[in-house]
Amino acid sequence: MRDVVFTRQGWFPAVVRCENGLCIELAAGADANHDPRVFRFPVDEVRAAVIEADLRRHLLLWSAVLPLCGDAGSQGDLDVEAAVALLDPTLLGTPDEVDALFRGIRWDWRLLMAHGGDIDLLDDGKVWAALSEATVTPDRRRVEEYEVNRRRAQRGVTLAPLDTAILRFTGQYVHGATLPKRLPDEVDPELLPDVLRVIATAERATTGMRIGLDPRHGRGVTDKAAWERVATVAEEAVRAAHPELADDAVATVRFLMCSEVRDRSKNLPEEDDAEGVGDRAGGPGGVRTARLTFTDDKEVAQPWAPGDSRTAGAAFWEFVASRSAPDNEVFTIEDEQLGEGLQLHFYADSVARITTVTRGEGASEPEYRVEYTLVDGLDGFRTRVRAFVDGGCAALDPHGPWTADLAELERARTRRREANS
Repeated sequence: MRDVVFTRQGWFPAVVRCENGLCIELAAGADANHDPRVFRFPVDEVRAAVIEADLRRHLLLWSAVLPLCGDAGSQGDLDVEAAVALLDPTLLGTPDEVDALFRGIRWDWRLLMAHGGDIDLLDDGKVWAALSEATVTPDRRRVEEYEVNRRRAQRGVTLAPLDTAILRFTGQYVHGATLPKRLPDEVDPELLPDVLRVIATAERATTGMRIGLDPRHGRGVTDKAAWERVATVAEEAVRAAHPELADDAVATVRFLMCSEVRDRSKNLPEEDDAEGVGDRAGGPGGVRTARLTFTDDKEVAQPWAPGDSRTAGAAFWEFVASRSAPDNEVFTIEDEQLGEGLQLHFYADSVARITTVTRGEGASEPEYRVEYTLVDGLDGFRTRVRAFVDGGCAALDPHGPWTADLAELERARTRRREANS
């Protein structure tokens, strides 16, 4: 049997009538299934009447009991004796007695702050005075902002009003890991023009940039190098025009620009579609007339023919995105008519161009010339794919240096690694 005698709203502890009389009932913590645990401990009519009449004392009791619920964990029992011992000093004590009690026990300051507790008075342990304007409805955001500002203070960060306004504009004042937005209503109207000027600085700097996908890692994976390029351009522009801004404000503008450039890029055609690539038969920028075959390291092949709905480059990168995996990082484009191919080694940041020297007749094997060069990231791979699709192996000449000596390739790799370190 359970009848609710009094409750306020939400998660407030309720006074209920159980089989053994009146009890205080509250939900706190979670069990092994992540469902809220419900705790009860006895109360009499006099103290129940105080809970109903006095919001301040109701909140103080709740704040004092919550740590006991936490001690019970997911399966333990509430220390009923300790909970009952809190009733008299919290519900019947003088303001001084209440403050004295809270100086000697654990209590949930977040709860009191959320329900309107004065932050400075709570910090001083003056809980009674702190709740003079207590509210039934909690303001969780107030607690979140307090905690994030405390963490900023620990990092030695001090935000000026414009810094704060920029963070509120992007919705990252509290949660820096959330995707930034544009929330002008969150900003003081007097500061909004200054915020928009900062945003405009970053927008002008990143106009025309794009952040596409990185097909080397499958579908839907953002190109990290392109993201970093946009971030760097945005940050440099903002710091040059607004050197007074704190790092947190600059970082949120940088994040906003990258997110928006990435979203715009989703609606643009595959990068290679816009290049007007051709081949030696059609001429640079013309229409490719030769067929191509794409293959991966698992010997899966996909043909491409002139007149297909996508350009050769776009179709190849779609093939890569659909087939790429940690154990499948070698892809080839072959022009059988010309006897040429381009092989991409994603795991090694290198490519090989393959040219048929003799095609082989009868029992004789064909002879190939294989030359290698290192590649710098996805853009390097894209550049060479575009050149090969446009003009075959000859068009790759400027994108070297090329070597047939694998030992020399490894020496070049070592030199690059040392230079980067």
